[in-house]
Amino acid sequence: MAAITASMVKELREMTGAGMMDCKKALAASDGDMDKAVQFLREKGLAAAQKKAGRIAAEGIVYAYVAEDGAGVIVEVNSETDFVAKNDKFQGFVHDIAAVIEKERPADVDALMNLTYPGTELTVAGALQEKILTIGENLKIRRFEVISGETNVAYVHMAGRIGVLVNMKVSDNLKGNAAVEELGKDIAMQAAAMRPSWLDRSNVDEATLENERQVLMTQTMAEGKPEAVAQKIVAGRLAKFYEETCLLQQPFVKENKISVEKHVAAVAKELGGTIEVIKFVRFEKGEGLAKREDNFADEVASMIK
Repeated sequence: MAAITASMVKELREMTGAGMMDCKKALAASDGDMDKAVQFLREKGLAAAQKKAGRIAAEGIVYAYVAEDGAGVIVEVNSETDFVAKNDKFQGFVHDIAAVIEKERPADVDALMNLTYPGTELTVAGALQEKILTIGENLKIRRFEVISGETNVAYVHMAGRIGVLVNMKVSDNLKGNAAVEELGKDIAMQAAAMRPSWLDRSNVDEATLENERQVLMTQTMAEGKPEAVAQKIVAGRLAKFYEETCLLQQPFVKENKISVEKHVAAVAKELGGTIEVIKFVRFEKGEGLAKREDNFADEVASMIK
């Protein structure tokens, strides 16, 4: 019988996502033949995990935090059901993934999958497969972002339904100031609630702006306004568009008589320094994904076949 080495077990685990003891048993039963060991694991239930991979995962959580070095980290990991999203093991897995992102700074999800999962010899991809098998649902690491430098503030809304990072540039005399942290949290809450698409009106791309201008012009002309008058009306309505879609131009939720931009300036003046909002990142779990639609009768029927 061929000797079963630790490296063989590790390789099989990464190929299949099966547990260590199962991999040892599979290799022993297959006399060390890797292909036969994979087949053995499939026959013992790996096929079920592969089947789960095709199922819709649009629930889960968004996790955001600020690391000890000041970097902001935000990640979305999806599950099939909200029930699993509340599971401690699932949430622990998400936190571990965030820790890998913070430490290694991978370029994208594909690069993340090839990194080592904390406390194991598995890759992140292997650990993900193992979690799919143990939790019993399809899971997907969807996206992440890291913001380095300056002042970062993180906010998580409704236990992970929405996560926001806000990145600010502040003068040296305001670094570490509690009032600045509070301002960052207020801005993050604003972004969570008001769903801005851009930070500032200057960030709106020209194609989007031109399309909006044409739509507004068509609507205004249809109201019977002369073209010269319509152009002035459209300019006013574009200002409203900015107020709805650009974070800094939105009315500040705690004091809607002023914009977020003016509120930031007022806080900076009061504190005797400068504050500039550089960037924000907003993730909402499952946004843009098709949602799972369960048919309870069909599910019960499938269980009793």
